[in-house]
Amino acid sequence: MNAITDIQSTGLTRALAEQARSLVLADIPPDIRAWARQCVLDYVGCTLAGAKDELTEILLAELQEQGGNPTAQVFGHGVRLPAASAALVNGAAGHAFDFDDVNLAMPGHPSVAILPALLALAEERGSSGAAVLTAFVAGYELQCRVGRVVAPGHYDGLGFHATATIGSFGAAAACAHLLGLNAEQFACALGIAGTQAAGLKSMFGTMCKPLHAGKAAYHGLLAAKLAGRGFTSRTDVLECGQGFARTHSPDFHPERAMETPAEGWYIRSNLFKYHAACYMTHAAIEAARKVRAQLGGTPEGVARIHLQLEEACDRICNIPAPRDGLEAKFSLRLTTAMGLAGYDTGRLATFSAEVAANPVLVGLRDKIDFDFRTGIPNTFTSIELELTDGRRITAQHDAGVPAADTEAQGRRLEEKFAGLVEPVLGANRSKALVDTIGTLEAQRDLGALAVLSAG
Repeated sequence: MNAITDIQSTGLTRALAEQARSLVLADIPPDIRAWARQCVLDYVGCTLAGAKDELTEILLAELQEQGGNPTAQVFGHGVRLPAASAALVNGAAGHAFDFDDVNLAMPGHPSVAILPALLALAEERGSSGAAVLTAFVAGYELQCRVGRVVAPGHYDGLGFHATATIGSFGAAAACAHLLGLNAEQFACALGIAGTQAAGLKSMFGTMCKPLHAGKAAYHGLLAAKLAGRGFTSRTDVLECGQGFARTHSPDFHPERAMETPAEGWYIRSNLFKYHAACYMTHAAIEAARKVRAQLGGTPEGVARIHLQLEEACDRICNIPAPRDGLEAKFSLRLTTAMGLAGYDTGRLATFSAEVAANPVLVGLRDKIDFDFRTGIPNTFTSIELELTDGRRITAQHDAGVPAADTEAQGRRLEEKFAGLVEPVLGANRSKALVDTIGTLEAQRDLGALAVLSAG
């Protein structure tokens, strides 16, 4: 049965549910398993770094007050909460610094929507690492397929934050897989997730953006557990009248759902972040760094800085005069100025109110103008620097190209992980976590990962 016939005979939601439900570890190639372990490593590192952020502390205080059966670890705090509550806190912490991975098929942050829910559920149930890895890949692939169905209008046009909305489906699918739900329950879990899905791009630059990731994990875990208890839902949530697609996007492309992605698996197009800012700023940062390298340092006598980039960036990350670290992450002007001035945008401390107000950066920031265009990738930027002596320096960069060398990517991610985690847990526990995640499929349960992540 081909993909279109499958959709026509069973319905889009059920077809996607069955594809995810039927995935087994033996179906997953070795390189996809490596990509999945790297996603887990990056998520854990980002979460431990964000564990003591103010927004995480606020959420934790509220959920501790609510109480409940403590079955899952809150990373970096040494306390346990009910699994759904832990997923909410850990998800928000994992996205607190906007340093977690991206997939443009959603488009959004795939791992931080799924893994907080999946790891909390696995800890509660004593699930094996192999089961977790399989469930993660199942949820990841479904999540990207749902994103393709409603692209581009869901995110680019109407302004929904796909990490929150599409991410709820990915978390539900991963948790449903781990719970071993039957076909009816699995489709119901997607329906329960879909009716909870919410999140607005207008909240970028506030604490609500990280909250979106936590809520996606919370909604997905709740949906799967309710479905497992017999809670009912429509099993055609994606395609039905007044369903998710028709209420959340001007675009509806069910035929895309079952297409084989260019790389064979969507997870092969995962993009890891090495700048602690919105991903749509990364091309501009890299292009600015190339100009700086051509000039041999911070440019002097700058008359004008011109950026050419896709028009969606204007709606996503163009806060003109950021006042604090959160807003700085969504300011093309300031992050480009950071790249030109040689700031280390991979350091979390770089994004602060003090740096945002630095007069050198503000001077460069205010000399930037934009040429927003359609028809070019939103991960691509070209820069032209005009100096007062008449010289013009140009560079360009595309941040949407996945790594070709998985092993080299793994080494770079371990360096990023050490920079994030060693200040929190120390070098020994940081290395132990790297080793534990590196042997994820061999772990009989995730108790060791939970203990090491406790803080």
